Amino acid sequence: MEIFPVVDENGNEIFSAPRNICHDGSSMLLHPVVHFHLFNEKGELYLQKRAATKDLLPGKWDTAVGGHMKPGESPEEALRREAMEELGLENFNFRLEMKYIWESALEREFVYSYSGTSDEIPVVNPEEVENGRFWSAEEITMKIGSGIFTPNFEKEFKEHYCYL
Repeated sequence: MEIFPVVDENGNEIFSAPRNICHDGSSMLLHPVVHFHLFNEKGELYLQKRAATKDLLPGKWDTAVGGHMKPGESPEEALRREAMEELGLENFNFRLEMKYIWESALEREFVYSYSGTSDEIPVVNPEEVENGRFWSAEEITMKIGSGIFTPNFEKEFKEHYCYL
């Protein structure tokens, strides 16, 4: 059973709870996650297609890296762990772009959203990710609203990268 930290509205850990409770659609316990927007030298954005086995948003295109933090883990530690687990990235540059609270019908997340670059070629972990590739801003913009992306990726892309 996976355990998530539960945080207050400022991101401070206050207790822990099981994943199934955090994702049950009724507790709406606020739990922290990290997102990473990976850019290449052409300015293209790497997106991952979520594995069909994921409990939330299977088969949707999403940020290059996204995952839940563990109790006691810093956002940067979680980002490094998730980047290794999902894309095999060990060496990458990153900076925090925004923090926000995301709410869906099933959960509430305190999101730490980062962007950066790496000289390494992403290698998807098939247990976590179905596929991945770099997309141009124009290609993403043309497909926004079509239902192929996760809603929180669309929010971050629209609000932070200002392509729309």
